[in-house]
Amino acid sequence: MPRAITGRVHKKRVKTVLKRTKGYRGARSKLYRVAKTAMIHGLVYSYFGRKQKKRNARKLWIARINASCRNAGLVYSKFINGLKKAGIIIDRKTLSNLAIENPEAFNQLVEKAKSAL
Repeated sequence: MPRAITGRVHKKRVKTVLKRTKGYRGARSKLYRVAKTAMIHGLVYSYFGRKQKKRNARKLWIARINASCRNAGLVYSKFINGLKKAGIIIDRKTLSNLAIENPEAFNQLVEKAKSAL
């Protein structure tokens, strides 16, 4: 008995793959065999991209905090250490937003960190 290659399940799989690769260039969006490998690679990259997004966001927050600390006359590492010694628990995302949106409040935190050192 020959293998079924024109059934509903196969057509649905092909349609799903081609729908996911819509917008890819050339054969990667038209031909099933090429599109399937392109889709798998795309899914792998998107998985790693979700992890990298978090890393990059944290790096950006730290860079912003460091720049604001240096304007106030303190280095990032000493600022974080001073906050810990002062018992102030605040995450880097919030500190970054504070440094951008409310520099006066951020400078008060810097002064508390300096006094705790």
